[in-house]
Amino acid sequence: MKKRILVLFCIVLFSNHDLYIKMNSYFLESNTNAQLQLFNGTFDESEGLVVRDRMLDASFVINNNRLKIEAEQWKDVNSTKTVLEFTTGEEGTWVAGVSSKPRNIELAADKFNNYLEHDGVLDMLEERKQQNLLDSSAVEKYSKYVKAIFQVGEKKTDDWSVVLGYPIEFVPQENPYSKNTGDSLKVQLLRDGKPLANQLVFTDFRPTKHGHSHSHSHDENHSHDNSTHSHNPDGSHKDDEEDHTHTTGQQIRTDANGMATVHLTNDGIWYIRTIHMVNSSEEGLTHESNWSTLTFEVTHAHEHSHEEGIPSYLFWIASIVVIGGLFFFFNRKK
Repeated sequence: MKKRILVLFCIVLFSNHDLYIKMNSYFLESNTNAQLQLFNGTFDESEGLVVRDRMLDASFVINNNRLKIEAEQWKDVNSTKTVLEFTTGEEGTWVAGVSSKPRNIELAADKFNNYLEHDGVLDMLEERKQQNLLDSSAVEKYSKYVKAIFQVGEKKTDDWSVVLGYPIEFVPQENPYSKNTGDSLKVQLLRDGKPLANQLVFTDFRPTKHGHSHSHSHDENHSHDNSTHSHNPDGSHKDDEEDHTHTTGQQIRTDANGMATVHLTNDGIWYIRTIHMVNSSEEGLTHESNWSTLTFEVTHAHEHSHEEGIPSYLFWIASIVVIGGLFFFFNRKK
């Protein structure tokens, strides 16, 4: 009985939160133990487990090979976090992906409106205002699709560009690990494999230890929502200074080709998120939404690149020449 209650509670939690793939570091060595975490809540705090039968796909991609992650490989930690322990294997730019089965949730009008506002589904909220539907309740079918890109060793591969075939997903147009703090990264948003235009996208970062910034704010040219909130299990929202909003950072619209440009202003772990929602004509539903997130890490060039400063081979050649010259000089004096 207790187990059934816990499972039901986790399902309810999963219906009201963003989903992210997170790692302590996205820079790993080959053939070492690592951990991948599913954060079900906000980017800062996981508030509920991910039930295994909700997962449609969980997989790694490396060197053009897609490796299935079995359900039994995941484990639950402290009733709030789902984790995967794995061995990295060969060098390259790895991709991890998880997709969920659709599920329905029914929300009263005020709770649905609050959710649209605080989670950044602003186009649908505006549509409800224009059509005088703010007093209408909603039955929403939702599903979630998440990716992470991490670098193993020094060798960079083109796996970052893989399209996993999810109903909605972010696809970088360049390897995030060829970028450094201060650069920009173009990302394309696909819906059913086609560019999704004019979609509202949010991106933000969490600084890593000894992180650096190329600006005094995330981006002064982008709008911000500095309110704080989180979801209650019933779908309502609670405001609290310690809770973190889902819509901080850069707010971007995709262009006609589904492209969004992310300005990588700071060292840190970056995330990109969106919720694409449409009205539904399916019986018993009013709306359908597809959620997508992408995470990766950005650092200064000198931390994970050998391109800055004097190349190491020139340093060694110069050292040998100096030592040889000193040896010759002192031998002549003798």
